Amino acid sequence: MLNLSAQELPPVNTFSPEDYRGESQNWSISQSKEGFIYVANNKGLLEFNGADWKLYPTPNETIMRSVKVVENKIFTGFYMDFGYWIKDQYGVLQYSSIAKRNKISPLEDEQFWSIIEMDGWVLFQSFQRIYLYNLKTEAFKVINSETTITKMFKVDNTIYFQQVNKGIYKIEKGEAKLISGSEILKENSIVFMSKNEGSLIFLTDSKGFYKFENNNLSPWNITSNQNLNKRTIYNGIQLSNGDFVLGTISHGAIYLLKNGEIKYELNQKNGLNNNTVLSLFEDKDSNVWLGLDSGISVVNIKSPFKIYKDISGNIGTVYTSIIFNNNLYIGTNQGLFYKKYKSKEDFILIKGTEGQVWCLVEIDGNLFCGHNTGTFLIDSNNVNKISNSQGTWGIKKLDTTTLIQGNYNGLHILKKKDNRWLYSHKIKGFDNSSRYFEVYENNTVFVNHEYKGVFKLKVDKDFKEVLEIKKVTSVNKGIHSSLLKYHNQIIYSYKKGVYKFSSKQDLFVKDTILSKLFSPEDYMSGKLVFDPSTDKIWGFSTDNISYIVPDELSSNLKLNEIHVSERLRKGAIGFENIEKLDNQNYLLGTSNGYIIIDLDKLQNKTEFVIEVNSIKNSTLHGDEKELTFNDKGKLSFKKNNIEFFYNVPYYGNDLTVNYQYKLKGQTDQWSNWTANANVLFKNLSFGDYTFNVRARVGNNLTSNTYKYKFTVLRPWYLSTGMIIGYVFMILLFSLFMHNTYKRYYKKQRERLLEKQQKDFEFKALANERELMRVKNDQLKADVENKNRELAISTMSIIKKNEFLNTIKGELKSGESTGAKKVIKIINENINNTDDWQMFKEAFNNADKDFIKKIKDIHPALTPNDLRLCAYLRLNLSSKEIAPLLNISPRSVEVKRYRLRKKMDLPHESNLTEYILKV
Repeated sequence: MLNLSAQELPPVNTFSPEDYRGESQNWSISQSKEGFIYVANNKGLLEFNGADWKLYPTPNETIMRSVKVVENKIFTGFYMDFGYWIKDQYGVLQYSSIAKRNKISPLEDEQFWSIIEMDGWVLFQSFQRIYLYNLKTEAFKVINSETTITKMFKVDNTIYFQQVNKGIYKIEKGEAKLISGSEILKENSIVFMSKNEGSLIFLTDSKGFYKFENNNLSPWNITSNQNLNKRTIYNGIQLSNGDFVLGTISHGAIYLLKNGEIKYELNQKNGLNNNTVLSLFEDKDSNVWLGLDSGISVVNIKSPFKIYKDISGNIGTVYTSIIFNNNLYIGTNQGLFYKKYKSKEDFILIKGTEGQVWCLVEIDGNLFCGHNTGTFLIDSNNVNKISNSQGTWGIKKLDTTTLIQGNYNGLHILKKKDNRWLYSHKIKGFDNSSRYFEVYENNTVFVNHEYKGVFKLKVDKDFKEVLEIKKVTSVNKGIHSSLLKYHNQIIYSYKKGVYKFSSKQDLFVKDTILSKLFSPEDYMSGKLVFDPSTDKIWGFSTDNISYIVPDELSSNLKLNEIHVSERLRKGAIGFENIEKLDNQNYLLGTSNGYIIIDLDKLQNKTEFVIEVNSIKNSTLHGDEKELTFNDKGKLSFKKNNIEFFYNVPYYGNDLTVNYQYKLKGQTDQWSNWTANANVLFKNLSFGDYTFNVRARVGNNLTSNTYKYKFTVLRPWYLSTGMIIGYVFMILLFSLFMHNTYKRYYKKQRERLLEKQQKDFEFKALANERELMRVKNDQLKADVENKNRELAISTMSIIKKNEFLNTIKGELKSGESTGAKKVIKIINENINNTDDWQMFKEAFNNADKDFIKKIKDIHPALTPNDLRLCAYLRLNLSSKEIAPLLNISPRSVEVKRYRLRKKMDLPHESNLTEYILKV
C-alpha cells in the first residue's frame, strides 16, 4: 500500500458547491475551444471561465448527467431529454432539445449518462440504448440493447460499450458487434477502456486491469493491480502523456504511470473535497478535473511545483534541508527527519534531535546540525552531540581544523582533534545572539542582530577574544534582515534593499542589481540564501521567489523570478529556506512541509489570452441590459453605466491571475492590478471611449489586450437638432440682446450727455461761485484793509488829540498871553473838521451802509449823533471817544445817554451792542 503521508503532490484547486452555486454531485466535465469548463451538475449545466461560475438550470429541472462540447455546441443529456446549448448574441447559453425537435420518445425513466463525438456523429448513451446523431444532416440512428448498457468508451477511433451479462461490444457500420463475451467482462463492471502496446485494456470496478490480446483476456501484469483490487473504481481516463487517472468510490483519485505503477493518490486528507470521484476530465492545459460527490477539484499535474503536505502534523515547519549520503534530511521545529531520497517512504525522526533544528551544514564530508540545544554530528540516523551551547544558528569553516558557530549568546569555536570534532571555547567579549554572521578578511567578523543592527568585530588571531566592537551606522537595523557572504563580499539585506560592504569606504553601499530581488512594494523578508554550487543567490517576496545568477554570455548578473505566492508557500517569515536537490529540482521549506520546484518546467511558458465574456449596460437605478459583442457600442445617455466581465481560462492553483484596465476617453492611466474580474464605470459623460483590459498570470502578461470601443450618445437636449435649435435661439437671443443693448446704450449715451451738460453747468456755477468767493474774499480783504486804515486813522487822531490836550493842559497852567494863543491853535486843530472828514471817508469805505441805515432807522439823529454812532460802531470806549470829540469822558457819557433817548432804547438794552447789530 502506498504511504499517503509521504507523497509529493501537484497543486490542487478545489471548488465547493457554495463556490459554483450548484448542488453537490458533478457527473461529467468538458471544455470549449475558448477554454471554458462545462460541468453536468445535479442542478444543471455549470459554466466556468476561470473567474466566475454560471449555472444554467436543467430545462426540465432534473439531474444533468452528461456534457460534451463539440465545436460551438455544448451537448447535454439528462432525464428524458438530450440536446445542445449554444451561445446567443449576448454570450448567454440557450438550449435546444434534439429529442423534441426530432420527435424522439425516450423510454420510461430514460437518462443519458454519456456523450461521445466521433467522425461527425454525436452518441448519447442511456442504460437502455445508444442514439447516434449526425451533426450535418441531423439524421438519427438507435442501437438497442437487450440488457443494461453500463458505460460507453472511445478508444482510438472506435466506440465500445458494455452490456451486462453479455460482454463488450463495438459499433461498426452503425451496428453493435460483440468482441468478447468473457466471463470477466460479463460479471464485472467495466469502468474504463484504453490501449497499451496495441492491445485493449479493461479496468474493472474491483478486480483491477485486464489486457485483451489475441482474443484472450488476462490480468494486466502491473504492480498496481494488487492495490486496485482493494478499491472500488468508478471511472478512469488516459492522459495525453500516456499516464492514467482513476476515480474511486471512497478512496479519491489514483495517478498511475503509463507502466501501471502508482505515482500518488489524492483524497480528502491531502487536498480533495470528497473521496467519491464521479467524473474525470483532462483539459487543454493538462489539468485533471475531478467531478466529486461533493464539489469539484482541479489537479495541476504539469505544475513545476510538487507539494509535500504534513498531513499528520508530526513534521511541522521546515527550516532547513540537505541531501547527504543519498538521504534527504529536513530540519523542522519538531526535530531532524530523514528518508531515502526519492523514496516513497515516510520521514523518520532521528532520536535525540527533538526540538528546533536551525541549520544543516556539510563540511568536509561531515553533516553538522545546528539545534536549539546545541550542535550535532549526523551519521545516517545516528547523532553525536559535540556542543551543548544553546541555540546553534549556523556553522562555518575557518580552516581544516576550526569551525565557528553562531549561538544565542554569541560566537563559539569547534576544533578537530584526533579526527574528531569537539567543542573548544566561546569567543569572549561579545554576547549578542549571532544568527547571521560572516568571517571577513583580517580576522573581522560581521554579525547581524535583527533588533540591534550590524556589528563589525575585530577578533584576535586565535579567535578567542573580541578586541573591538564597532556598530555599523551605514545601514539600519531591520526585522527579518539577513547577512551573508557572496563572492567574498559581505551582503546585508533588509527592507530598503541589498547592500555590499566596501572595505575602502568602511561602510555598506546599496547594490542596485541585488536589490532587485525584492521591491519595497512586495517586501516580505530580507532573508537571502546563497547556493555556491549553482552560484545562485535567492530572495523571497510576497508573490515571488527570485534568484540572481551570472549571465552565461556576459559578466552581468541576471534576475529570474518564480511566481510562488505566499498563499501557496505558507512559510515562516524570516526563516525562508531553499536547497538544491538535483539537476533543476529545489526544496522550498513551508510551515507544514515543503514544495519541490522543477526549474525545467518553469521554462515551458503558456501563452495566456484574455477575453471579455459579458458586457452590461445599466441606468443609475439598476435597469440592466446585455450588450452584444457585435453591437456598435452606442449607449443611451440615460444608460451611461457600463460593466465589463472578463477572464483568463487559467485553472491552476500555483499562479494567481490579476487584471488591469483603462478607459481611454476618461483616462490614459492603467489601473492597479486587481484580482477582480469585472469593472463598472458609472455615470459616463457623452463621448467616445475605448475599454482596454489585460491580465497577468503569475509574472506572465497575456499575449493580447482586449479592446472594446463604444460611444455614450449625447442626451436629447444636446442632440444635433437641439443644438441647431439652440444655435437659432442663441442667434435670436443675441439679436434681441443686441437691440436691447443698442437701446440701452443709446439711453445711456443720452443720460451721459445730459449728465455731462449738468456737470458742465454745475462746474460753471461752481466756477461762478468760486469767482464770487474770490471777489468776496477780495472785498473782505479790502474791507479789512479799510478797517485797518480806519483804525490806524482813528488811533492817529486819538493820539494826536491826546498829545495836544496834554500840551494844552501844560500851557493853561502857565496862563501867559502866548500860551493862550497856542491853546487857541490847539483847540482849532483838535476841532479840525478835516480829521472828521478823513475819518468819515474811511468809515464809509469800511461800512458804507451803516450811516444810511442808522439814519433811516432814527431820522432825528444829528451829524454829531451820527459821528458818535460811528465811533461806537468801531466799539470804542468813552475814554477813547473823548479825545476825538475834544470833550471829557464824562461828557461822552452824557452824549451816550442822550443818544439812547433819541433812539428810544429800552433801559436793559446796551447801546454799543445795538449799534453793532445794525
